Amino acid sequence: MTAIVEIENLGKTYKDGLTALRGVNLTIAAGEILALLGPNGAGKTTLISALCGITTPTGGRASIGGHDILRDWRAARRLVGLVPQEVALDPFERVIDALRFTRGLFGKGRDEALIEHILRRLSLWDKRHARSRELSGGMKRRVLIAKALCHEPKVLFLDEPTAGVDVELRRDMWEVVRGLKESGVTIILTTHYIEEAEAMADRVAVIDGGEILLVEDKADLMRRLGRKTLRIELGAPVAAVPGALADYALELTAGGHTLLYHYHTRGERTGITRLLQALAREGISVRDIETRQSSLEEIFVGLLREGAR
Repeated sequence: MTAIVEIENLGKTYKDGLTALRGVNLTIAAGEILALLGPNGAGKTTLISALCGITTPTGGRASIGGHDILRDWRAARRLVGLVPQEVALDPFERVIDALRFTRGLFGKGRDEALIEHILRRLSLWDKRHARSRELSGGMKRRVLIAKALCHEPKVLFLDEPTAGVDVELRRDMWEVVRGLKESGVTIILTTHYIEEAEAMADRVAVIDGGEILLVEDKADLMRRLGRKTLRIELGAPVAAVPGALADYALELTAGGHTLLYHYHTRGERTGITRLLQALAREGISVRDIETRQSSLEEIFVGLLREGAR
């Protein structure tokens, strides 16, 4: 795929000496959803702010759609839509007027059909004449997305777009984001909800301490670093794991009714067959078994622990 965002050795050091970005390198393909994950203070918002022209990087370079974000900032900025973390709306402005005004800021002519399309897409058409102060928190988030889309950007930055939104509305927002991708918009998503990245992203970038720890296809990352857990439900409870099974590092749970066996999916052999044979030799009956894939959240926490060492 063609790259639409290219970042080379991008750095940001503030006047007080704080370094927020350290040589960030990242290429984002047109039409993909990239999840940018990291703890508080990792550099996620600083990176987005630099790409959107809100803060000026102190080193390296970046381009959007082939336009350098510093030398050709007007052209680069026209390609970008930003949904910030904070909900900052004029409480007395009507929804439809907010979109008209924002579109005009980007030098775009009036297009009522497009604005109607965006508002309907985000389930806001019925609220088009409502003032911002009359809207719920979730509706305000939708207005922010509508404003970010009204000048027809090619790249959309979503900085914690569902923070403070209930689970049902969050899932509705996921559907909106998927629809945007289908229309060809490239999406860079920062989130603290790991399930959000797992549900939507094509690739995952992990940032910590202003540095990119890795960038990888989500499915490949889960296959490479993930592990599975084999849950073995016993026919009768046991008081302890027999010493003969010590090499399997089994966990005994559920009052002795269940054994948990963890194994890496990238291993050539899982050891499951040998484990079941060993259980039979020890006279331990098995009633049921099931496997569970480790979540992206577990992988993410593991990566941060490795980076801290």
